[in-house]
Parts: sequence; C-alpha cells; structure tokens
Amino acid sequence: MGLLTSLLTLPLAPVRGVMWLREIIQEQVEQQLHDPANVRRELEQIEEAAEAGELTPEEKDEAQQAVLNRMISRGGSGPAGGKE
Repeated sequence: MGLLTSLLTLPLAPVRGVMWLREIIQEQVEQQLHDPANVRRELEQIEEAAEAGELTPEEKDEAQQAVLNRMISRGGSGPAGGKE
C-alpha cells in the first residue's frame, strides 16, 4: 500500500515542498525579528535617529515601544523563545 499511496499523492509533492519551505522561512524570520542582538541594534538606531533630530520624542517613544512589544509578543525570554 505504501508504494500505491506514494504514487497517488505524488502530484501533491510540490505543494508539500512549498508548505515546508514557507515554514522554514517563517522560522528564520521569527528568529531574526526576536534575536536580542537585532533588537538591541534596532533600539540603538532609534536612539541615534532621535539624537540626530530625525525623530521627535513622540516618534522615538512609539518606535521603541513597537520594538519592545514585538519582543514581548514572542512569549519567551530567550533567543529560542523559551523552547530550549
């Protein structure tokens, strides 16, 4: 039965491959978005932009809050989101 099932579901292989690739890409994006080094770099860039006068104090606060909210929404405390 295994060979017959494999032959019958063969046309779905590209779809399964695309779904697998989507999951891998999503995991990589999540890791980069929530990597503490990237978050720190982003907060430093916000601070530099504020010091250069490119951001108002309100815009600076909003940008910093958005970065922190993204970290909080991860639901974990480490680079792997508590999945260690």
